[in-house]
Amino acid sequence: MNAATPLTAALPAALSDEALARESEAAQARIRQRRWLIIGLRVAVLVVVLGGWEVAARLKWIDPFFYSMPSMIWDQIVEWVRDGTSQGSLWRQVAVTLEETVLGFLIGSVAGVFCGILLGRNKLLSDIFSLYIQIANSIPRVVLGSVFVIALGLGMASKVALAVVMVFFVVFGNAFQGVREADKYLIANAQILGASPRQLTTAVVIPSAMSWILASLHTSFGFALVGAVVGEFLGAKEGIGLLISTAQGAFNASGVFAAMIVLAVVALLADFLLTSLEKRLLKWRPAAF
Repeated sequence: MNAATPLTAALPAALSDEALARESEAAQARIRQRRWLIIGLRVAVLVVVLGGWEVAARLKWIDPFFYSMPSMIWDQIVEWVRDGTSQGSLWRQVAVTLEETVLGFLIGSVAGVFCGILLGRNKLLSDIFSLYIQIANSIPRVVLGSVFVIALGLGMASKVALAVVMVFFVVFGNAFQGVREADKYLIANAQILGASPRQLTTAVVIPSAMSWILASLHTSFGFALVGAVVGEFLGAKEGIGLLISTAQGAFNASGVFAAMIVLAVVALLADFLLTSLEKRLLKWRPAAF
């Protein structure tokens, strides 16, 4: 070990920097190659699935009346974009569903974070309300959707209410658990230094639970979208859920699949935006391998 030390020290700094630069470039090249490999494999899987589906439908291995085929689904989407749907413009249906989803997501998230932190910090309130929260969480959401449609009508309010319920319990559970998992030693040290309960909550507990809360927000937008679509499916005047319900009633398999693809695109765009926001807010977190 001692004999190698002078040899290492005798290496020119330029040589060491050059070797590090080469290693860095090689690593970056491997990362780019893997990224392109993954993209290529994803495209290949999509081509195989869609191509197999199209071939199976054209050869009558599956009945296109019930299962449609990619070309018919594409034609349906083009028709909706060009001529509109039976309920009006396709973009109007997307906008209505997105508005219901965003409102439900925001209301449910704020309520879930507030209640999760409040009950996580207050043992008495947690013991009192935990049973009622478990009972409410055990009720099937479809049943609540029917209740909301009856009570609030076919307008936006019933869809937002169902989206709120879908989001609330996800966010509440993560916020509550994040508060309970806060570092006890850090809280004790802050108390020793004279921090008030409010300062403990705002300066120690909430930052500690932020990873839990953001993780729940990342997944709960999908639940809000599901709540809005299910509410529209149960009864609505506009929206993507009504498109699916109308296509189902007309035995239009292509319409059902086309509406599902529109929903998937909306969900992927929302997931991309939430992932970007999460990365910005959690820059301090080490990157996953």
